[in-house]
Amino acid sequence: MLLVIADSLSYYGPKGGLPADHPRIWPNLVAAELDWDVEIVARIGWTCRDAYWALIGDPRVWAAVPRAGAVVFAVGGMDSLPSPLPTALRELIRYLRPSGLRRVIRSAYQWIQPRAAKLGRPVALPPAVSVDYLEQCRTALGHLRPELPVVAVLPSVHDCAAYGRVHSGREPAVRALEAWSARTGVPLVDLKAAVRDNIFSGAANPDGIHWGWDGHTEVAKAMVKTLQEVG
Repeated sequence: MLLVIADSLSYYGPKGGLPADHPRIWPNLVAAELDWDVEIVARIGWTCRDAYWALIGDPRVWAAVPRAGAVVFAVGGMDSLPSPLPTALRELIRYLRPSGLRRVIRSAYQWIQPRAAKLGRPVALPPAVSVDYLEQCRTALGHLRPELPVVAVLPSVHDCAAYGRVHSGREPAVRALEAWSARTGVPLVDLKAAVRDNIFSGAANPDGIHWGWDGHTEVAKAMVKTLQEVG
């Protein structure tokens, strides 16, 4: 079994979100190529912090870890995006009452976010914090299954108006992740290398952040290659 803990890049296609068993999203392409089952634990907006919370708190993960042949942490891209307004604010908007107040606050957030994002900072999670959560994940799995291969990713790229088409946080994140990989031996799949052409081709999702089918195919190829090398 392949356990994938991820953000929405794992299950969004060119027209929006898809069910976890859709055959063309990259985790299922990988599973089909390796002849494995797959468990996808993911949600839109997830960061490395959310991956850690899922690892320690989601019973689907607990059930999958004993049977897993590998674990992929396909998170970190959201961490590197400009988030001048606190992530907690975005997450809490849905809980506001009455509904009229919620609509006003959401509209204000959606107006401010793309304009303030052009500053490029702060990012949703500083690189050192992202790496710390990934290391906690790796350590926790190491206690349970020391032989279990773990794979992580380098952030994708985007052309997203909601983030001001700015991604100045990517390179600091890449440097931190590569240093962590060098220390721990965790291999990294470079999502940018796999999806850049697709993102800027016009064939990706119109939101400018999620991929088209060619992007999923290329990520699957890169992930299969890495999993075969570590397996």
